[in-house]
Amino acid sequence: MRLDTATAAGAGVVLAVLVVSAVAGRFLVGAVLRRVEPGPAANGVLRGGAWIGMLERLAITGSVITGFPEAVAVVLAIKGLGRYPELREAHPDKRSPAAERFIIGTMASYIWAGLWGVLGVLLVGAVS
Repeated sequence: MRLDTATAAGAGVVLAVLVVSAVAGRFLVGAVLRRVEPGPAANGVLRGGAWIGMLERLAITGSVITGFPEAVAVVLAIKGLGRYPELREAHPDKRSPAAERFIIGTMASYIWAGLWGVLGVLLVGAVS
């Protein structure tokens, strides 16, 4: 089976957009969190967040590019359900400091991934 030039270019665009969304998004979200919360993050709070963020950006950007934006709701639900016990356990009587960090980081990450997904759709359309 032989790929034509337009298909190969489209695949290259999709791969590049996914990588930029996932990896560069890590730096963007970090910058947003440092702007909101200038001090160092509490040690051990929401461990694995950087990896989870990269995976969620891949999922969101990919779902937008493939024309299935409804999957964003699934990603959000999985993340929320997965983190809820951890966020609630930290301070059962009041809102956890990690909760605000979680919300701000998640929103910055989702907006970034969504924008790259839309850009990916436009770029794939331009090369096809």
